[in-house]
Amino acid sequence: MTAFWVLAALVLTVSLVAGRGGSSDAGGPPHAPPAVSAAPDVPAAPPASAAPQRSTASASGPHLPRSRPVRLLIPKIAVDAPFTDLAIGRSGQLEPPPAEDTNLVGWHAEGHSPGEAGTAIIAGHVDTTTSPAVFARLSELRKGDRFHVKRADGSRATFAVDSAEYFDKDRFPSERVYGDTPDAQVRLITCAGAYDRQARDYTENLVVFAHLV
Repeated sequence: MTAFWVLAALVLTVSLVAGRGGSSDAGGPPHAPPAVSAAPDVPAAPPASAAPQRSTASASGPHLPRSRPVRLLIPKIAVDAPFTDLAIGRSGQLEPPPAEDTNLVGWHAEGHSPGEAGTAIIAGHVDTTTSPAVFARLSELRKGDRFHVKRADGSRATFAVDSAEYFDKDRFPSERVYGDTPDAQVRLITCAGAYDRQARDYTENLVVFAHLV
């Protein structure tokens, strides 16, 4: 595991909480709470001098040069969404995509880009206070399903799903999800499980593991 991911496993325990701006008791059934949260206990961000850097380990398997992602296409679940850059905020957590935009995904812009050798992180909300959001149907993906990322350099990276797995937030396997890889991989992350109104958060995360083909 590279120095980047030793640090990132701690800092990048994606906690895309909230953005709701209101009480979790308002609204009703499963489409009330915010999107992604990987773990409740996230250490503070490191000083700027120790900010995580992308790994320079030798790549293996198919991969593409670094390029900013522009659009995520998942035909099986009717996702056609633009990207926004996500950064680690002062809290030491990855900031969420804007909650008011239900058709938007975010990527960790200081990490690997989708298609580049390494583990790229793509996060999206499962719902908002008023409606389902971009990753509302993420649980329908199965091994072998394919999705695509349009990139700023004009290329299109195609990924095949390896697995879709649920993790309790208090036992989130950070190293497995965020650990550096020599080949080009992607993690699609959103919330899952029951909604805990007291904690104002879901009890689980859904992570889709995929690789570049």
